[in-house]
Amino acid sequence: MIEIRGLRKRFGELEVLRGVDLTVGEGEVVSMIGRSGCGKTTLLRCINLLEEYDAGVITMGGKPLWYNHRPDGSLERFSEREIMRLRQRMGVVFQQYNLFPHMTVLENVCLGPVYAKKQPRKEAEDIGKALLERVGLLEKTDAYPANLSGGQQQRVAIARALAMQPEVLLLDEITSALDPELVGEVEEVIEGLAAERITMVIVTHSMQFARQISHRLAYIDAGRVAEIGEPSRLLDQPDDPGLKDFLRHIR
Repeated sequence: MIEIRGLRKRFGELEVLRGVDLTVGEGEVVSMIGRSGCGKTTLLRCINLLEEYDAGVITMGGKPLWYNHRPDGSLERFSEREIMRLRQRMGVVFQQYNLFPHMTVLENVCLGPVYAKKQPRKEAEDIGKALLERVGLLEKTDAYPANLSGGQQQRVAIARALAMQPEVLLLDEITSALDPELVGEVEEVIEGLAAERITMVIVTHSMQFARQISHRLAYIDAGRVAEIGEPSRLLDQPDDPGLKDFLRHIR
């Protein structure tokens, strides 16, 4: 589904991504773990071009994303229209819910399909209600974000991302801003999506959730994929010295 080769990203003098290679198969859940500042969120944002990158190739379904590569190795950015079209193939859910406070839950979920995909409003609303039922919030259709808990708002954000019918979901620390008692309700929704074989790339600090939800874990260290493999092997029998040290400090 997604293939990343030689991805590099620099902020001034600081090289955050140093030649990342990563593949994500169709229906696969890959979780990225690692210390704060290791580059995992930057990598996630580069996949959707929320961050421009300096070198490397990202493909989806075998076709290049975001840039054409000139013969001299330089990058030629796609047109804004094409970038917007490609972004619709990916859903993104952030730490913060980013819901529009003046819109109801259903209006938030339907906004993208109606305005970006030109979907008829009635059709968008029917799909939106089905998605809200899927995340356990059908009774909150007419509520406003201010009247929801953090966990409920995050579930609305997930429904909003799904409303665009993306081929891939990118999830960035989606439970880190929640109170501990609300984390489970969001994780349960993600587990349901994984059971439906929705392709997901997840950034998380929760090793328990990563072990439970993922087909593979990628340990990111100093801007590279230092180790990747099945969760049980990576967490119980890691090879990389940095990963061993990281796991010792979080247990």
